[in-house]
Amino acid sequence: MFNFGTWTSAINEALLSVMPEWSAVLIECVVIGVLVLLTYTVLALFYILYERKLCAWFQCRLGPMRVGKWGLLQVFADMFKILIKELISLKGTDRFLFKLAPYLVITSSVVMLACLPWGNGLQIINYNIGIFFVLAVSSVGVLGILLAGWSSNNKYTLIGAMRSGAQMISYELSLGLAILTIIVFAGTMNINELVLEQNNGWFIFRGHIPAIIAFIIYVIAATAETNRGPFDLPEAEHELIAGYHTEYSGIHFGFFYLAEYLNLFIVSGIASLMFLGGWMPLHIPGWDGFNAVMNWIPSIVWFIGKSFFISFVIIWFKWTFPRVRIDQMLAFEWKYLMPIALANLILMAVFVALGWHF
Repeated sequence: MFNFGTWTSAINEALLSVMPEWSAVLIECVVIGVLVLLTYTVLALFYILYERKLCAWFQCRLGPMRVGKWGLLQVFADMFKILIKELISLKGTDRFLFKLAPYLVITSSVVMLACLPWGNGLQIINYNIGIFFVLAVSSVGVLGILLAGWSSNNKYTLIGAMRSGAQMISYELSLGLAILTIIVFAGTMNINELVLEQNNGWFIFRGHIPAIIAFIIYVIAATAETNRGPFDLPEAEHELIAGYHTEYSGIHFGFFYLAEYLNLFIVSGIASLMFLGGWMPLHIPGWDGFNAVMNWIPSIVWFIGKSFFISFVIIWFKWTFPRVRIDQMLAFEWKYLMPIALANLILMAVFVALGWHF
């Protein structure tokens, strides 16, 4: 399989040959920053159209068809509309925190995006404790949502923020336990090493029953973490208008909107890395010819394809199940999901200790 690291190393060596090291590092940081922001924007716009078209397909409609062929340019029209909207200043708000909140939310998702390895040799941030770092950064987004609801000085936004905080903090436990189950199996928290460990089989197949249970728990918890239906209580339109971002307009509202869709890709990407091998092709031990054919498919295609598939499942949830009540949502987490996740973690530890896995 082609290693994109050879390209990045060649570019770095070419820069070092014509300029000082600090200049080369500065240029590389600027280029990487621009690429991350560009990728962030393009992915978010794609996901908006992706969900609108899938929703239309589920409901036997066509979806947006007015702007561009098959409505492909509709999201760009919506983006330009948001950009030219006025930023309204409200009386009675904490202006500093009101303006800070959307930047916290979008910064959190941008940093998490930079931690994902898109292909063989295509990773910006690679720590020994990569998964732990991603979970820690994701908590900053919760802080931004709470600040948005509280600083708006509106009872509907405050209720939406409190719901979101309770929901995200609660389901983070099950999500973290599902990830910890795979970490126990793999023996590392380094994201790149987690992918390399799946060279001879994805963890969802090699990890036996506990890995499958962890995958199901992760998908459910990730759906709640991203405030998506049927767990979209923080933005319940029929009772809270738009939840914590009711009072936002223009680009500030756009930040919340983009971050919501980008978080959908991020949780899908993490699921593909932890359970489906990330950028690693499907390899079956002993099938050398089949494995060689799979290696011809670029690693970045594997990662994006798996992430889009899991996103499809999460979107499918939203447009299939009705919205649950807040008490049902929290009871499901604390009474059922978390105890199952804890028991599954112990079960995986037993399987690893006794070698009962593939």
